[in-house]
Amino acid sequence: MNLLEAFHHDWGEKFSFLCILNLRSNNFVGDIPRELCYLTHIQILDLAHNNLLGSIPRCISNFSVLSGNASTSEEFYFYMPYGESTIATDSLVMKGREDTYSTILLLVTLIDLSSNKLSGKIPSELTALRGLTALNLSRNQLKGRIPVDTGDMKAIISFDVSLNKLSGELPMSLSSLNFLSSFNMSYNNLAGRIPAGTQIQSFNESSFFGNKLCGAPLTQQCARVKVPTDTEDQEEVDDGWLGTDWGIIVSILVGFFVGFWIILAPLIVSRQLRIAYFHFLQELRYKVYDISSKYCCSMFSRR
Repeated sequence: MNLLEAFHHDWGEKFSFLCILNLRSNNFVGDIPRELCYLTHIQILDLAHNNLLGSIPRCISNFSVLSGNASTSEEFYFYMPYGESTIATDSLVMKGREDTYSTILLLVTLIDLSSNKLSGKIPSELTALRGLTALNLSRNQLKGRIPVDTGDMKAIISFDVSLNKLSGELPMSLSSLNFLSSFNMSYNNLAGRIPAGTQIQSFNESSFFGNKLCGAPLTQQCARVKVPTDTEDQEEVDDGWLGTDWGIIVSILVGFFVGFWIILAPLIVSRQLRIAYFHFLQELRYKVYDISSKYCCSMFSRR
């Protein structure tokens, strides 16, 4: 069944105060309908293990409770026929295992879209859900980078984006997620250094397998990049300046002395060469004077 067909155009508006929507493990197909974004008071949205396509709606930032702009419900009840009611319970998968929640259900804030066929990028609007405690986007076809502001979701306890096609470096903001107890980004195309943080480094290597990552907690160490100090920079500049200028000076001096003595030494040693040399200079002076005189005369005659 197409998930969009399950919602009428005004379904979201009529049930805007719905807190729990669990449609896990059905045969829903098609895109995630935008009508879901009218569920501003939603606390638990579980659409895992279906055949949903398309991208994650950007309008999920409308979830006011998950964004921290509205308070969570004080109690969950299922209302039965004849006015009876019972405390709500729900089976949810968190931290890689399925548990039934009842009395503490109202404390859970969760989005689980795992095991579908969702594509496109993880929308940056998702990082606005600062009241979210569990996010599972694993086993989809999501690509691109993990949003740079993922660290803004301070309340996150469980985070799973494994088995996708995500790429690029991990955002440094991940190091500010101080409440993580379950973390998995294995089997993507991620690369680079793992951000340093008390929580991140406490997880097993299996949380990072299938990528090109380096640094703790992995045994693969990152290549060290030497950052020169100001003193080293100044020494390199000074050495380069001295080496270049002294090389030019020495070359000029050597050329001058070699050229000077090649010409002057024969003149000093041989009297005949001196006479011929000075005779040549005298003849050259006469020729230059003669040419200059003829040129000047021709210029004046034309006037």
